[in-house]
Amino acid sequence: MRKMPWYIAGLIAVLVGAAAPAAAGAPVAAPELTVGGIDLEQATVLDLQKAMQGHRLSSVALTAFYLRRIDRLNPKLNAVIETNPDAVREALASDLHRARHGARGPLDGIPVLLKDNIGTADRQHTTAGSLALAAARPASDAFLVARLRAAGAVILGKASLSEWANFRSTTSSSGWSARGGQTNNPYVLDRNPCGSSSGSGAAAAANLATVTIGTETDGSIVCPSGANNVVGIKPTLGLVSRGGVIPLSAQQDTAGPMTRNMTDAAAVLSVIQGVDPADPATADARPFVRRDYLRALRPDALRGKRIGVFRGGGDVPVVNAVTDATIAKLRSLGATVVDNVDLPGLDDAFNNELPALLTEFKHDINAYLSTLGGQHPVDLAGLIAFNRAHAAQEMPFFQQEIFELAQATTGDLTDPTYVAQRTTATTAARHAIDSAIATHRLDAIIAPTNGPAWVTNHETGDDFTDFVAASGPAAISGYPNLTVPAGYARGVLPIGMSFFGGRFSEPTLISLGYAFEQATKVRVPPSYLPTLP
Repeated sequence: MRKMPWYIAGLIAVLVGAAAPAAAGAPVAAPELTVGGIDLEQATVLDLQKAMQGHRLSSVALTAFYLRRIDRLNPKLNAVIETNPDAVREALASDLHRARHGARGPLDGIPVLLKDNIGTADRQHTTAGSLALAAARPASDAFLVARLRAAGAVILGKASLSEWANFRSTTSSSGWSARGGQTNNPYVLDRNPCGSSSGSGAAAAANLATVTIGTETDGSIVCPSGANNVVGIKPTLGLVSRGGVIPLSAQQDTAGPMTRNMTDAAAVLSVIQGVDPADPATADARPFVRRDYLRALRPDALRGKRIGVFRGGGDVPVVNAVTDATIAKLRSLGATVVDNVDLPGLDDAFNNELPALLTEFKHDINAYLSTLGGQHPVDLAGLIAFNRAHAAQEMPFFQQEIFELAQATTGDLTDPTYVAQRTTATTAARHAIDSAIATHRLDAIIAPTNGPAWVTNHETGDDFTDFVAASGPAAISGYPNLTVPAGYARGVLPIGMSFFGGRFSEPTLISLGYAFEQATKVRVPPSYLPTLP
């Protein structure tokens, strides 16, 4: 009798396996995290590839595991806005390809969650969390999604997010959208997950997928990564195409990986980078898009390096303690640390960023909507009208002041006032980083990524009392930035440490981040506490 193929065994496991979702008032107990004897909390994508190559694991079994885990945990987290009805079929296709031709690379058969502003031309939605785009239909996959599919990855579903990438209201609650509700921080459930890629961060932390993808304009990858205790990489602008991603600003937007470890982040970035003829910003990346970032993973990478410390993102004692501990660890690993590095001229960057973004958003969202299939408002004015007509669903907690400010601009990217704002902002941010690196002969700059997660409150919006953020310089300049788990406030609220540097310096930053991660092993899985005293 012929032995049952290993991938068919995995498919049968899907058909017979099920798990009931957690009841709304039930305490959260995380389900088992072992599949085929593999601890998914510790395993990297490279470990999973070895298991699949050795027939200890199939993509179908792994995908089914995550779908059941989402059913169990997502009612408490609201981190996943929808799952892909074709995920198991995609997993089976990966298993069949592996059986016939071998693995395509480190992401073959790996389940991936995409932030819900990353377009897919399948049976999933792409809405930025808004009901206004519930009937919209992208004509094609986003460029980065096509790259993932070509690598054999399984698109598991869409992650929740702050509606319209948190660019709708000045009093919004990060992680809330009309489609997805409020995303919760898995470490303490009444705490906020931070930033617009909140679902991607919470889902990665709670192990609802092997890896997730987020997007950032300013802080929306690194802040939720820091607050949810995962690794996040915001690449250099243009390294990853924005094609097919719902825009905020083409001058600052980029997608990037959000994962539980540096190895997975390096593997994902190696796949999703690429030159897209439809995205002019990727042309400058042509010399850099064939880099294999897994080769940058060196545990001794900090030895002999010069690291600057930027403390201008906020002054919070518990965060300062994490920074001080990080400095001590870097020095013990052989790095020279230059504390209190100044980034000159940042005020010009910050003062001009928002006015520029308002004009860019109106221009870019109007352009996106003009080519989008399906039924939806055709421009920003239409989105504003939709929200007013559906205020009970779209605006139960906060309004749309930023939308209205953007609509009041010309939306004209040739307007001299706008051109001056954008030029000043970008130039000042690049000068701040470049001059600090040159003056102090630095390999990278570090800064605390985030402050302690605040209690989510829809009546008052995000609480910036103990807010810490150092995302601005890299975001406005278009330079790379990555964050790695670094410590905790009150013993349980995660604090990340950012590493940023010059344009296309990803290999250096990934090496340094990996060396820090391996030396500290700070990350522990979430505890799902309902609240803190």
